[in-house]
Amino acid sequence: MNERRWSARVVVRYTVLQVPALVLLVLILTLVRRWADIPAWFVWGIVGLWVVKDLILFPFVWRAYDTDRTRTANSMVGSRGIAKDRLAPSGHIRVRGELWQAEVMGGGPPIERGQCVWVRGISGLKLLVQPDEVETD
Repeated sequence: MNERRWSARVVVRYTVLQVPALVLLVLILTLVRRWADIPAWFVWGIVGLWVVKDLILFPFVWRAYDTDRTRTANSMVGSRGIAKDRLAPSGHIRVRGELWQAEVMGGGPPIERGQCVWVRGISGLKLLVQPDEVETD
């Protein structure tokens, strides 16, 4: 599987976008510290936990910060899937382990449940498919 990892650009973008929330947290804790007798170690502990939270979340959310990835949004085109419903003309297919709404392209004949299909285009969130002529059983 061709899994793309994050780049330095993605790490910098993520970090820069986390800074305002961190600054706001520090300001709020500074104000609270003026009114309540909170030890400095507690304040810095919360700031440290906030940074750790951001570090833990990064591997799960980095794709949202990868603007280069949007250029490959049509990467589903050319993928092979399996019809989970009868597509007459629309239904659902499974592609790369995900369930997608699909429609038979060009008003072709219905595609039966379990038949293999090729993704030939995308219209919004709907995949445009054609039957796979070479069936492998």
